[in-house]
Amino acid sequence: MLKLKKLKNFYHVWSIMSKLPDITKKFPDWYQEVIYEAELAEQAPVRGCVVIRPYGNAIWEEIKAVLDKKIKDTGHENAIFPLLIPLSFLEKEAEHVAGFAPELAIVTHAGGKKLEEPLVVRPTSETMIHAMFAKWIKSYRDLPLKINQWANVMRWEKRPRAFLRTSEFFWQEGHTAHETHEEALQETLLMLSEYVDLAQNYLAIPVIQGRKSPSEQFPGAEATYTFEGFMIDGKALQMGTSHLLSQNFAKSFDMKFQNKEGQIAYPYLTSWGATTRLVGAIIASHGDQKGLIIPPRIAPIQLVIIPIYRSDEEKLHVLAAAHEMTNILKKAGIRVKCDDNDNMKPGAKFFKWELRGIPFRLEIGPRDLAAGTAMIASRLSGEKQSIAMNDLITLLPGMLDQFHHELFATAQARYEKMWHKIEKIENFGKQLEEQAGIYQTGWCRDAACEQLLKPFTGSIRCLLSDRQEMKECFGCNKPSVVDVIAGKSY
Repeated sequence: MLKLKKLKNFYHVWSIMSKLPDITKKFPDWYQEVIYEAELAEQAPVRGCVVIRPYGNAIWEEIKAVLDKKIKDTGHENAIFPLLIPLSFLEKEAEHVAGFAPELAIVTHAGGKKLEEPLVVRPTSETMIHAMFAKWIKSYRDLPLKINQWANVMRWEKRPRAFLRTSEFFWQEGHTAHETHEEALQETLLMLSEYVDLAQNYLAIPVIQGRKSPSEQFPGAEATYTFEGFMIDGKALQMGTSHLLSQNFAKSFDMKFQNKEGQIAYPYLTSWGATTRLVGAIIASHGDQKGLIIPPRIAPIQLVIIPIYRSDEEKLHVLAAAHEMTNILKKAGIRVKCDDNDNMKPGAKFFKWELRGIPFRLEIGPRDLAAGTAMIASRLSGEKQSIAMNDLITLLPGMLDQFHHELFATAQARYEKMWHKIEKIENFGKQLEEQAGIYQTGWCRDAACEQLLKPFTGSIRCLLSDRQEMKECFGCNKPSVVDVIAGKSY
C-alpha cells in the first residue's frame, strides 16, 4: 500500500510538470499554472483577490526583510495608519482623486447605518498620512520626517493576474517631508537606488530606471521615477516607483511649518513603494519549463536535502546524516530543508523541488555516506557534481553567489536580445504590436507623439536621462529631446 502511494505521488508531481504550458509559446498560461501548482497562491472567493499561500508568503517575507532593513538603514521609521480614509481627504487633491477614481472601493454603510461621509478603502495612503503630517510638523526642527508603512491596499482591478495585478495587494509605502526641494529630490532618487539594488542584487533582475512621462506619473506628483523589468515574454513590468510630490499635497492639507528664517513655509513631500508584484517579477523573469527558479539571496529554501535509501537500516543512517547536515547548515546561516517525507520517492521529490525553484538539491545515500560525499544539483544548470560533506559548509555560500550571478547574466542576455534601437514608429510600431520587447527611441516630449504608441498597445515606460542616441522624435520630424524606452506592459 505504501509503495502504491509513493508511486501515485511520483506520477502526480511528474504530471504537473509535464502538463505545464510551453513557456515560450504560452507564457500567460505557464505563469498562471506554475503559481498554483507550486503552491504560491490560490484564487480567493472575492474577484480579483488571491490567497497567498505559505510558500508564496515565505518568498515575500524574504524580500520584506531585505527591503525593511534598507528602509531603516536610510533613516525611516515604520508606522501603521488606518485602512479607511474619508472620501473628502482624497477630494482635497483633485489630480489624486481623478487618477484613482475608477479603482476606488467605497464603504457607504457600517454598523447597520448609512455613513455620514463615505470611507475609501485605501488605494494608497498619501492623504491619510499627510493629514497626520499636518499635525506633526510645526517647525523646521520637525524635518525631515521619514515614515514607512507595511500594509495592504485595494484598487479595483479589471484584469487580475496573481501577484502582477490583483485588487488587493501588499506593499510598503514610504512618505517623507523635507525643508527644501533639493532634499526631497535627493530622497526620491535615494529610494529609487535602493529599489534598483534590491532588484538587481537580490532578485537577480536587470532593470531600466528613469523618469515617467507626465501622462504616466503618479496623480498629483511633480515627478515619478520608476524601475522597469522586462519579463520572459518581453513585456515590461513596473516593479516600483518613487515620487517627488513636491508641495501639492502639503498645500492641499494646509501643512505648514516655520522655517529657519522664521517664515511660514510648505514642506516638500515624497512617497515611494514596492509591492508583492516583486514576487510576480521573480516568477516571470526566471522560470523555465520545469517551473520556478528562485534567486538564492531571497529563496526561503536555498538547499533541499533528499535522503535516499532502500532498507530500514539504510534509512536509519542516511536520515541521521541528513538531519545532522541540516542542523550544521542552519547554524551557518543557510536556509535549508531536509525532505524526509516517507510518502514520496526521491524522483518525485526532485520534481517537486525543481517545480518550486529551490537553487540547490543535495542527495545523500548509503554510498555517499561511506565515501563522505554527497551529490549536489543546481536548479539553474541542472548539472550534478559530487561534493565532500566536510567541504559543503565552506563551498555552499560561494556556490549560491555564483548561482545569483549566472541567473542575473542569463536575464541580462535576454534583455540584449530583445533590445531594439529604432528611430521611427513606422519602422517599429507593427513589430512592437506583434513582438514585445525593449524599444529605445527618441521623443520630442509632445504628448501627441506619445499617443501614437497606443494603437500598437505600447507606451513609454521611462525616459532615459543617462543616454541620448536618437536624433529625431519617433512620432514627428522634430529633434529628439530625450531617449525613451517604449514597450508593452502588464
